[in-house]
Amino acid sequence: MPVELRHVRCFLSVARHLHFTRAADELGIAPPALTRQIQEAERLLGVRLFQRTKRSVALTAAGEAYLVEASSALDHLARGAERAALAERGELGRIVIGYVGSAVYSGVLQTHVRGFRARYPQVAIGIREIVMREAGALLIDGHIDIAYVRPPVPYPDGVEVRTVRRDAFIVALPADSPLTQSETITPAQLRGQSFVLPEQESGTLEVGRRGRFEPQIAGQPGTLSDVLAHVSLGGDVAVVPRSLAQCVTVPGVEYREIAGKPVPSEVAVVYRRFEKGAAVKGFLEMASKA
Repeated sequence: MPVELRHVRCFLSVARHLHFTRAADELGIAPPALTRQIQEAERLLGVRLFQRTKRSVALTAAGEAYLVEASSALDHLARGAERAALAERGELGRIVIGYVGSAVYSGVLQTHVRGFRARYPQVAIGIREIVMREAGALLIDGHIDIAYVRPPVPYPDGVEVRTVRRDAFIVALPADSPLTQSETITPAQLRGQSFVLPEQESGTLEVGRRGRFEPQIAGQPGTLSDVLAHVSLGGDVAVVPRSLAQCVTVPGVEYREIAGKPVPSEVAVVYRRFEKGAAVKGFLEMASKA
């Protein structure tokens, strides 16, 4: 039988008091029971831990050596219990967040992560840019815990979506486009233009529907920065989130509002429906209130 935690606690109490009766009182057991625990520990360890006389108790050299490690072991166990309690409450752990660029441009990702870190500094947060259409699979496979996307996006079963920021689409134009002479652009004015599609193509399709035309697609290069680069080279336009115009300036690109009822855009968090991680659930709760 190995030395057990009860043996260690008895040893540490006697080592602290160097008095069996006071140590027994601290532990809430009878002195004879404490003596048996120490004798059992010595037998299991194969060493004498204490020199005992009728008038004194002192640690042996073996006892001094064991004291250091036993105290450290008990401290580690106590810290382990504390960390387990923190993890159970969602105050310790790790969260991996996937995001599309427009979530960064909107500021909502920064607001949520900073707020959560301030409240739960012991939870590590990793972030990675993702391709929006892959968000659901990354969640289901456990590669990320939360995704910030621009709906609508196809999701697999077992995934939930929650809107965290409302926005609207505007149009990005080449600086030399005649359309820049207008303060606002009607959907009909974009008939005949070639469009560069961002990952979220719903804004472009809605503009085409309102203008009663089928958008001519020049390409879908990827991130919003790629989209703006194509617009800046001239010839193509793009329908992009308004938040982009508020923080990204690209030479050769001008932004204009779309006339009429705003073309809605949203930023949403996507997460596993039956999430079990306490830290992830705490983040989602905070994000829904921010």
